Amino acid sequence: MSNETFDSVWDAIEDTAAEAENMKLRSGLMMALEQHINRQGWTQGEAAKRLGVTQPRVSDLMRGKIHLFGLDTLVNMVVAAGAASGKSFRLKVTMASAPQCSAQASTWRSSGSGSSRLSIKGSKPSTTAPRAC
Repeated sequence: MSNETFDSVWDAIEDTAAEAENMKLRSGLMMALEQHINRQGWTQGEAAKRLGVTQPRVSDLMRGKIHLFGLDTLVNMVVAAGAASGKSFRLKVTMASAPQCSAQASTWRSSGSGSSRLSIKGSKPSTTAPRAC
């Protein structure tokens, strides 16, 4: 048994850092959409109409079937959810990438393999914050 620790379950189970980051972003978007749908009180059928997808697709989203959703699809659904919520409310996806320090050398890596931060305005943010050195 290993004593290795990870910042995220995705870091532990995915083969590459890129795959882990992709899964972090997808899961954050899915959770934000689920929360938004619940807050709006939409049925799955109503959510489907507002998001421009089918009711079974909304069911997949609500059940967390992450393997069925790509980033493009989820971003499109977030934008549609914001538009469907009225002029006074908009969902907007923003993402920032920050360098991550090396725990061993305490130096900044500039290879682009930093942590990402995902924020969805109008919804509770789902974030993966960069580690502090």
